[in-house]
Amino acid sequence: MSAVLVVRDRRVLMVRSRGRDVLYLPGGKVEPGETPVDAAVREAREETTLGLTPADCQPFGTVTEDAHGQAPGTRVAMDLFLVAPSALVGQEPVPSAEVDAVDWVTSADAHRCPPAGAETLRRMVEADLVD
Repeated sequence: MSAVLVVRDRRVLMVRSRGRDVLYLPGGKVEPGETPVDAAVREAREETTLGLTPADCQPFGTVTEDAHGQAPGTRVAMDLFLVAPSALVGQEPVPSAEVDAVDWVTSADAHRCPPAGAETLRRMVEADLVD
């Protein structure tokens, strides 16, 4: 799994998928032949229409947590990529494909996230990127 971290005004972009009650970072599974950053960029475009490139994204680490909605003991490892603010100029994320909504969140929204999202928010607060 891989995801982008899009930060604006000390908030990070998250999405709510159709039929789901939690917020996720834009991202998803790495397809055969893709790098993690390529997958994150592709998924961000599919879910939010943001036109990013791998060059817009810097590695931010990997979170490994319990997988939301899966069998107990199932873990997910998610590679995170921080998007350069300059890549967002003139772009506004909008929900598309399987996404019902986009939302800008802070650490106060951690209770609305699966474990990997909550851990990512904690790390982003620690890095002084979000409130």
